[in-house]
Amino acid sequence: MKLGARILKTGIAITIALWIASLLGLQSPVFAGIAAIFAIQPTIYRSYLSVIEQVQANFIGAAFAIIFGLVFGPHPFVVGLTAVLVISINLKLKIQNTIPVALVTVIAIMETQSDNFIEFSLLRFGTVMLGVFSAFVVNLVFLPPKYETKLYYRISDSTEEILKWIRINIRQASEHSVLKEDIERLKENMMQLDQLYLLYKEERSYFRRSTLSKARKLVLFRQMLLTTNKALETLKKLHRLEHELHLTTPELQKMITTELDYLLSYHERILLKFIGKIKTDTPQELIQEGYFNKRELVDEFMKYQNQCHDPGCFYHMLPLVASILDYSEQLEHLDTLINSFQSYHKDENEIKVSEVKE
Repeated sequence: MKLGARILKTGIAITIALWIASLLGLQSPVFAGIAAIFAIQPTIYRSYLSVIEQVQANFIGAAFAIIFGLVFGPHPFVVGLTAVLVISINLKLKIQNTIPVALVTVIAIMETQSDNFIEFSLLRFGTVMLGVFSAFVVNLVFLPPKYETKLYYRISDSTEEILKWIRINIRQASEHSVLKEDIERLKENMMQLDQLYLLYKEERSYFRRSTLSKARKLVLFRQMLLTTNKALETLKKLHRLEHELHLTTPELQKMITTELDYLLSYHERILLKFIGKIKTDTPQELIQEGYFNKRELVDEFMKYQNQCHDPGCFYHMLPLVASILDYSEQLEHLDTLINSFQSYHKDENEIKVSEVKE
């Protein structure tokens, strides 16, 4: 079982919140631990925004809990009504992510009716906020996320699997049902990668030089995702048109296989170049085993149109050829971006990818 950074941070935040609450002699320190659970965020920037929203939401929850507790007492119906009002206000203010902690504050304050209700309420409010700030400190100090490393390796792993399936498929060696299931899983992986990219994008830089470098890296990672999506799109079309491709001329089949083999090899070299394992200025004769010839592919496809007795077979194959051409253009654009990135202020634009996968 692998423990992620967020799991460890949650445990540390709970420990710190309970420990400080116990040191301060606060009643029911468990509320601090509960608040810490809800306040943990995947990025430092989200944690900063969360603290601001949590303070607002908890203040609203505490205010309504104190007012309704003083006027009506801690009756279960009153607690439920207070919770409904607090939820409605948070939704109106568009801070719905903080509703759980606000409700914890309401219940923590209204669970009893003591003689010193105001003092008791303020202590409970402080206990909850202690948990929130403990989570913020943990997010800020402990196990800062390394999204460059995580994003690169996740993209690299997904790309490697897609390229593997394309190689198998164009040689008509894939199992149709197994590939269909894997394509669905790969589509889910790409959606998760989009979410991971958003988390990386949310990370803030605090120096102008770092901000410019981060902007360039965002463009690179976005193009890497787009290129991998184009590879997946090509795989889906190969899978869907597997039978139709088998019925085409041997010359067209050989042309598609040859050109795709080059594109797949080209894609792998680009990913290695991205982390500096292939030099940007490597002589072309050392890295180029062939070349992608759009004209030859299109010409061979047009020959197939003239030989095709059924016009429908030509139009069936058209999306596959278009997808291959689009894939090649995205690869060329990604290669150009990486070459530009690595040749401009190299020290500032260093990619922070460790050898250990996150």
